Amino acid sequence: MLNGIDYDKNVFKSLCDEFVKNNRIPPELYEKYQVKRGLRNSDGSGVMAGITNICNVHGYIVNEGEREPVEGELIYRGYSINDIVANTSEKGRFGFEETAYLLLFGQLPSEDRLRRFNEMLSEFRELPKGFSEDMIFKAPSRDIMNKMARSVLALYSYDDDPEDRSLEMELLRAVSIIARLPSAMVDAYQIKRRVFDHESLYMHPLNPDECTAQSVLSTLRPDRQYSEEEARLLDLMLILHAEHGGGNNSTFTCRTLTSADTDAYSAYSAAIGSLKGQRHGGANFKVIRQLEEFKENISDWENDGQVADYIAKVIRKEAGDGSGLVYGMGHAVYTLSDPRAVILKRNAVKLAQGTEYEKEFRLLDAVERLTPEVFANVKGSTKTMCANVDLYSGLVYRMLKIPVELNTPLFAVSRISGWAAHRIEELINGRRIIRPAYKAVAKRKKYIPLGERV
Repeated sequence: MLNGIDYDKNVFKSLCDEFVKNNRIPPELYEKYQVKRGLRNSDGSGVMAGITNICNVHGYIVNEGEREPVEGELIYRGYSINDIVANTSEKGRFGFEETAYLLLFGQLPSEDRLRRFNEMLSEFRELPKGFSEDMIFKAPSRDIMNKMARSVLALYSYDDDPEDRSLEMELLRAVSIIARLPSAMVDAYQIKRRVFDHESLYMHPLNPDECTAQSVLSTLRPDRQYSEEEARLLDLMLILHAEHGGGNNSTFTCRTLTSADTDAYSAYSAAIGSLKGQRHGGANFKVIRQLEEFKENISDWENDGQVADYIAKVIRKEAGDGSGLVYGMGHAVYTLSDPRAVILKRNAVKLAQGTEYEKEFRLLDAVERLTPEVFANVKGSTKTMCANVDLYSGLVYRMLKIPVELNTPLFAVSRISGWAAHRIEELINGRRIIRPAYKAVAKRKKYIPLGERV
């Protein structure tokens, strides 16, 4: 049954079988026609599709045609993520808003400009009057990402001139959606709890003096209480997830729609849909699910031998979800290290020490240490592998008492700042629709009249 309509499963199965028969493409054709699947070169690097001022993701160097692993670097507008995190934390201030400003406008804000930017975010954080009731509560969803995408798309109807592509209006929309997306996320989660989980609904008024991280924790929790340490750790998560180059799937999706000259709401909604995917932002949910499986099937989490044996089973597809993947390990660009994972691990261990989560943290640390060697032994591979940010992000959210359903939505709440920067860069500089080619391999056929078909 779909949307309340029943259908004949046997008939539809025959249609599915026919579809598969007529749509299968032999894998060898990709090599024959030199098709770069996933827009990837043969060495795994991405096909060069554009130029950007916004972000650089650096994980290896090419020396005489050979990829050489190096420590990973993530650079926002020329500034190392390590320097951004260090300077905001040392000064004892929240850094996500400053990071969003940097990504959007291209430079670090002065104190006065940061204050005014924060005031704008605070003014826009409240969703339009009646929006939650009409667009979120009346059609609740089990999946928060779907509801966030729909909410962003629905904001088009509340814009006086949504097709205005002027720089002023595009920047104003970007700021408004950066501010409103956390509110849409929390409202979508609260109604999901009420309708599908049969739990109480909490609708707290927004506090204009709170930053993004504080506001999320305050509106999520029944008692609105959170510690300074918790808010700063969530703020760190938002900084680390804010941007990751133009080639990641969701950002490229945003730029592709922008190149078609569609509106901002459609572009951002599509990016959310991309990020939801389990091969992209949805992977953080997979890490938590796999961690639970490790906990259930490894009797001694402190025993490296037992942990390594189970990792080998996962890689051999004898355990796990059958994909052969150890989620949270490996990355398309980073080789020796993912700087986001390094920073997050360093801060997460402080929160985990002396708590019920310390053992889980040490188990993830063992997975990080052991997986590269186990992978090499099982696969006979020399590939350099490191932990990516997803390995520790799920546990951090758990320590912050954030429901697992919000792991990927919080990713979107952060990444919207990067998407906005890339959309506007594409509007200003791209000016050409993104249109890669596909090789057609179907043979010409003579048309068969309806009465002669089998």
